[in-house]
Amino acid sequence: MKYISTRGKAPAQTFEQVLLTGLAPDGGLYVPEELPKFSKDEIARMAGLSYPQLAQKIITPFIDGAIPDDDLQEIIENSYKAFSNKAIAPLRMLGANEWVLELYCGPTLAFKDFALQLLGNLLDYVLKRRDQKVVILGATSGDTGSAALEGCRHSDNVDIFILHPHQRVSEVQRRQMTTVVGDNVHNIAVKGNFDDCQRIVKAAFGDQSFLPEGRQLVAVNSINWARIMAQIVYYFYASLQLGGPHRPVSFSVPTGNFGDIYAGYLAKQMGLPIKQLIIATNSNDILHRFMSRNDYAQGDLKHTLSPSMDIMVSSNFERYLFDLFGRDGKALAEFMTGSHSIDPARWKQAQEVFESASVDDESTCEVIRDVFAENEFLIDPHTAIGVKAARQCNADSSVPMICLATAHPVKFADAVTKAGLNTPQLPVHLRDLFEREEHYAVVDNGLNAVTDYIRATL
Repeated sequence: MKYISTRGKAPAQTFEQVLLTGLAPDGGLYVPEELPKFSKDEIARMAGLSYPQLAQKIITPFIDGAIPDDDLQEIIENSYKAFSNKAIAPLRMLGANEWVLELYCGPTLAFKDFALQLLGNLLDYVLKRRDQKVVILGATSGDTGSAALEGCRHSDNVDIFILHPHQRVSEVQRRQMTTVVGDNVHNIAVKGNFDDCQRIVKAAFGDQSFLPEGRQLVAVNSINWARIMAQIVYYFYASLQLGGPHRPVSFSVPTGNFGDIYAGYLAKQMGLPIKQLIIATNSNDILHRFMSRNDYAQGDLKHTLSPSMDIMVSSNFERYLFDLFGRDGKALAEFMTGSHSIDPARWKQAQEVFESASVDDESTCEVIRDVFAENEFLIDPHTAIGVKAARQCNADSSVPMICLATAHPVKFADAVTKAGLNTPQLPVHLRDLFEREEHYAVVDNGLNAVTDYIRATL
């Protein structure tokens, strides 16, 4: 399988090349030249597989022989050993045909563990085989950072630098990053917002001359294709638990960077019967405005109770737009230079695939409170946004609606207490988090400030 750039000018790459690359040289993102497809009978035969077994079935076509099957099986099994629930991605029923997919059973209590535990092990395997050392550079709005550090800190072949917006992540999120111990682990707090961090990372990938000779940057943000690939699996897993592929299911997905719901879109394209894909956003609603009003203009970024979605530049949306533009890289590149809308026919086409809703902080707190009252089940603010959007957009109550629970509520205690509930307790393995020593540098909001720090540290 080959991977091509959404901008259409970069050479096609293999899986291993894409794994070790961030942005394509032409500024685009890599996508498979063709998606693997599964028939209804093939999906039905996946029922009863464990999560790691299913992951190997879904992932193998994307890797296309780059890693031998036995080695891949070991990598996948090791990636999910540290999850606290044997189901890996358990489903919890909220009401009639309303479910929550708990994606926070990994070591850092967020859905990012599904992809980043796997990515860390894939990188370790490939880099050892190539006898190569790399520099990982990523930006986080809260959860990617700790998951990336946890997934990659054991690698002798990696130095990892994670940017987060200074004073704009929750205290638990920050401490989960800044208390990770390792000589190869480096946290950078940028005096700006997440979009600023993301811009700096993209600019650094565009000009890597600040690195020592022989080193290259590797992405852990969802611009790295392996992240998306890993997330496709839990859509198949959830569907199979509820009778798929013989009955359709719907998904409501809290998303800011569009990566998680893009994985759901790919699952549908690969043959999984999905009736609705609902984009759930907070007040930073650029994705909802696009879907509901064909308005892709960037607004002012707002600080909300769901900070992991405080994003205005949704990197992975470009991957979907590439398909929407008929895989015309030139047309997509022209749109990405600053257009605020697309032609009505294409917009209607997007509306046939996605629905959307925007949820403010007040409604978020109401849902947290209501779900706890109804089920004695505590959810985080991002999950609450997914539940609210599902209830608002559900077009067929006879179809199971699955809301993705993207993080443990302990990571966002402020939202829980503002909902009038008690502060959630840290799990046992993080009980001493507030006693651990923190390590991070605060730098100015600019490319040079970050690259100077990296240069001086390596």
